[in-house]
Amino acid sequence: MNYKIVTDSSSNEYFLENIPYSTVPLRIRTVDKEYVDNPDLNVREMVEDLKSITTKSSTSCPSAGEWMEAFEGADCVFAITISSNLSGSYNAACMAKEEFPDKKIEVFDSLSTGAGMMLIVEKIIDGIRQDLSFEEVVEQVHEYQKHIHLLFALESMTNLANNGRVSPLVAKGAGLIGIRLIGKASDTGTIEMVSKARGRNKTIKIFVSLIKEMGYKGNKIRIDHVYNEECANQLKEALLNEFPEAKIVIGTCKGLCSFYAELGGLIVGFEDL
Repeated sequence: MNYKIVTDSSSNEYFLENIPYSTVPLRIRTVDKEYVDNPDLNVREMVEDLKSITTKSSTSCPSAGEWMEAFEGADCVFAITISSNLSGSYNAACMAKEEFPDKKIEVFDSLSTGAGMMLIVEKIIDGIRQDLSFEEVVEQVHEYQKHIHLLFALESMTNLANNGRVSPLVAKGAGLIGIRLIGKASDTGTIEMVSKARGRNKTIKIFVSLIKEMGYKGNKIRIDHVYNEECANQLKEALLNEFPEAKIVIGTCKGLCSFYAELGGLIVGFEDL
């Protein structure tokens, strides 16, 4: 039996080497333009465009049909979506699954996004390479999800507030000069604010403290950023000072995560194993 991994595009990875993998795109819409979150998207151009518009923008999830198309070509499919409490992507993937009664398909609600989703992908790949059965991989991943955490630091929360993901009152805090709001994905996949900081150094200090409090022991951690590589590298160095053996990967946010995290944002996923 052959395997395939499918995520929606909030995973921040369009391609993976040496493993059958594909993404289904989310979309970002303004009054007069649509940005499709796929490899053809110029993310930097989108981010700059969105900074200059004053009208409300929104997002839409992949259709069941797009998920169905992505499920083709394999007997066993592992699908991972952005948190079902942030998007309809999970429901669409579950609808698509029903159209393939003869396939083995598991749809994982990541209760996360971006870096958190890629930790799940990596766990699936580990299971496949260990020659585990489909059912064994599914069981392993569901257990692993209990040990994944997601933190973020945002300089602006305008798009989150405009789309009902956080309250406008909370979002105002990130509009103050130099203020970054720090939040996390809750156990149910919603957004919770946990702290705020003024300036990059304070933000890094709080981030490291929170990561340690949440059980990080120096294993896998992924740092995705929205055109803020300097801050991502500073966080990496601070973590390596505390955990010299840490397995840290730095990546860039693609369309959907760049829309919500906005310019300068960081999204950090890690495990507490």
